[in-house]
Amino acid sequence: MAGRDIVVIGASAGGLAAFRMIVQALPTDLPAALFVVQHMAASGPNLLPELVGAVSPLPAHHPLDGEPIRPGTIYVAPPDHHLVIRPGHVHLVRGAKENGFRLAIDATFPSAALTLTGG
Repeated sequence: MAGRDIVVIGASAGGLAAFRMIVQALPTDLPAALFVVQHMAASGPNLLPELVGAVSPLPAHHPLDGEPIRPGTIYVAPPDHHLVIRPGHVHLVRGAKENGFRLAIDATFPSAALTLTGG
């Protein structure tokens, strides 16, 4: 069913090695979109798309608000925004901090669950 072909992974600040290990093993024809969310400070450069993309066979980038979800793409949450998944597209939200972060897996995971269940 359309909209149910997503994978969401999240980690705290030390998750880069795990992210890289996961994405380097992905097939080039992955029939799902992958969302990567890492708790991090709101300031400073974020090179996570480049660091993940350097070892992945799939393209990785920070999505734009409202961007359509495409299989075979890695969407990396940008700094100081919650990445919220909705059927067919991604939203970037500068809402309240969750557990001290605005870029929280705590916002992404429930939105993914609701998208998958049709809620």
